[in-house]
Amino acid sequence: MSDLNDPRVLFAAERTLLAWNRTCAGLIALGFLIDRASLITSPGLDTQLGAWVGIGFLFLGVLLSVLSTVQYRRGLASLRPVEIPPHYWVNLAVFTSLAVGALGALLGVYLIRSL
Repeated sequence: MSDLNDPRVLFAAERTLLAWNRTCAGLIALGFLIDRASLITSPGLDTQLGAWVGIGFLFLGVLLSVLSTVQYRRGLASLRPVEIPPHYWVNLAVFTSLAVGALGALLGVYLIRSL
């Protein structure tokens, strides 16, 4: 439990979640790029290796999106009411992060079905 009684603690936790959200979006985009461009395949390797590595990066981004949201919610539970400004919607960053994860999962399912 925090003893700072300062709303900046909440804002720092929210910035951390949004930084993880950007990292997850980057991993999802990298996975899509590797899948579509087949950047790591060579004539001697299986042609689907690039696709599976890309899909792995994509689902890593999805997993981190969920885990970072869980971590944020745990940190939020440790805050006192005085550290949360009145009428502040603390779940906006959570919804954003989970939406990125859900859209990444849909993209992953699409890529797997297109193999």
